[in-house]
Amino acid sequence: MTAPNVAPAPPAVAVAAGLSSEAQRPGLERVVESLAELADDLSVPRNVRRGAQTAKDELAKPRVALDVRIASAVYVLDDLANDPNLPSHGRTAIWSIISQLESLS
Repeated sequence: MTAPNVAPAPPAVAVAAGLSSEAQRPGLERVVESLAELADDLSVPRNVRRGAQTAKDELAKPRVALDVRIASAVYVLDDLANDPNLPSHGRTAIWSIISQLESLS
């Protein structure tokens, strides 16, 4: 007798971030973690922290296609990267996140 096919348990990061089951990819989880770190970084301006949270929320929308969610998050992050008050480490983090998102699409 064979064991029934049981889907693996969803990763805790994806569940905590509110990501749907089709979006639970290792790359997307890393992006969500990076966005959470940026949103909690007190050395970047408040609007950048809010924007990182907005991008994270865009990725967590359950009824939107993954490519649309990625494009929305990239749009938000690209706007943040052009902020003249953003410190260089914040800009580098945003560019890294954008690069990771573009590799997923």
